Amino acid sequence: MSCTIIVGGFFGDEGKGKIVAHIAHQDRPSIISRGLMVGSGVLVDPRVFLREVDLLGVRGRIFVDGRCGIIEEEHIARDRGSEHLREKIGSTGTGCGPANSDRVLRTSRQAKDVPELAEYITDVAEDLNRALDRDEVVLLEGTQGFGISLYFGTYPFVTSKDTSASQIAADNGVGPTRIDDVIVVFKAYPTRVGEGPFATEMTMERSHELGIEEFGTVTRRQRRIGTWDGKMARYSAMINGCTQAAITGIDRIDPACFGATDYGQLTRKAKDFIAQAEKDIGKPVTLISTGPEMSQIIDLRGEL
Repeated sequence: MSCTIIVGGFFGDEGKGKIVAHIAHQDRPSIISRGLMVGSGVLVDPRVFLREVDLLGVRGRIFVDGRCGIIEEEHIARDRGSEHLREKIGSTGTGCGPANSDRVLRTSRQAKDVPELAEYITDVAEDLNRALDRDEVVLLEGTQGFGISLYFGTYPFVTSKDTSASQIAADNGVGPTRIDDVIVVFKAYPTRVGEGPFATEMTMERSHELGIEEFGTVTRRQRRIGTWDGKMARYSAMINGCTQAAITGIDRIDPACFGATDYGQLTRKAKDFIAQAEKDIGKPVTLISTGPEMSQIIDLRGEL
């Protein structure tokens, strides 16, 4: 049995998807929850879901728990129409806040109530636990990042649910005793989209001097850039129950590391950064991303 949770350690956009893709390619899991299975704690917009199923050609290979909450068009309208959410909080406008609100009030529909989703409905919790009973490898992918957790983030500039590893386990119906590893993904230069505190934020001019310019994947808003935050990394690792960490963007610490696939190829500057990160996090850094491609990564998990 092997069940690993992968979550973001800062404010999101840490590159969790690449880490999940790499581990999936290397470890060959039978189930990736949030990728090919959507747990009951997750919200689903049927229009977006069905469009992406067609785009990626995964019909017959992706499933949704019947208890997932549904994002309606009315939720999106409320999200975008709220001055508080739009202007003060900096919401992405995808309807998640209002949908979660209606879910708490027990007025929202569930995935099993949507005819268009009928062929995708399953009991994700049962499927995951049966896979673990068969000693299969399971990956649970988190959402967003620790810094915008409803419970532990920079409230009120947060998302509408908890994003920590314990919540990801609960979202999927996997008990805490069945989790083997929690990989927390940290970005060498943290980023944040929207409003809210950002202790290590640099000026836009400085980030441009460093050649760092990023835009949000959902909103296309320019991301705010910061330097490494050891204090936040330590707290995030503690709350998430981190057993090992991944660092992305090491090639931005030193461009000479771009594309490296072996630890010995890293420069002294990059190695010093990793050493400090391990000291801050309190756990080993076992995955180091050196570029955007899936092959551009150093995997040290075998050395634990």
